[in-house]
Amino acid sequence: MKVIFIPNYSVSIAELIIPATDLSEQISTAGTEASGTSNMKFVMNGGVIIGTMDGANVEIAEEIGEDNMFIFGARIDQVQSIRESLAKGDHPIDPRLRNIFTLIREDRFGNAKEMASLLEDLEKNETYLLCHDFSSYVEAHERSDAAYKDKIRWNKMSISGALHAAKFSSDRSIEDYSELIWNLSPVTVPTPAENPLARLKTQPHLVDANTNLEKLREIKEHKEANIINAIEDTELIDSLNKEETMDRRPTTFQ
Repeated sequence: MKVIFIPNYSVSIAELIIPATDLSEQISTAGTEASGTSNMKFVMNGGVIIGTMDGANVEIAEEIGEDNMFIFGARIDQVQSIRESLAKGDHPIDPRLRNIFTLIREDRFGNAKEMASLLEDLEKNETYLLCHDFSSYVEAHERSDAAYKDKIRWNKMSISGALHAAKFSSDRSIEDYSELIWNLSPVTVPTPAENPLARLKTQPHLVDANTNLEKLREIKEHKEANIINAIEDTELIDSLNKEETMDRRPTTFQ
């Protein structure tokens, strides 16, 4: 397995990574609400989740079904009793994980001194139930590996998840915020103006752009009419005659 830390992670990078992802790991301890909205983005782009029943994973499972996810670990209603058992000394650790701890202490992976406090915390004061959930996590990966080899099944999970994830669209979220929190009423969004200049100059959230353009034209024509009406008839006739005379002169190019 290769672990890659992506520098300067941003939306632009996410736009490349998320659609290319087959399996999305969302492995926060149930009840910590550490699983946010990234798992929603993965599901909507066809990624399959392997994760605990925490945070948004719970909502996703309600929409797409747990059969389209690889769920593992303690559930929220089990967490407290497990922690109480751990506090009493009932702290079984999977032999495979115990072997990893031994290898770390033997300097097989990194610096044993730097890892000592972490290992001690995992063995004696395990707040996030990592050791407890380890065997279930491994089993979930075995299930996901088997499913991935069955392309028909995997594609069905991927497509079904994406099809049932409409609830997590930004449109629905904004609508809920507007209605339930901000108490806002929807407004009709006007169609864009056909004229590029109108699209540039108008305020489409206030007035239909084409209507606004017509009003501007009417105002301009009205001003021009007022100017013409203010000119004396004799002066207007003389001006028109001068223009007519100028039009009859031949055009000369130097």
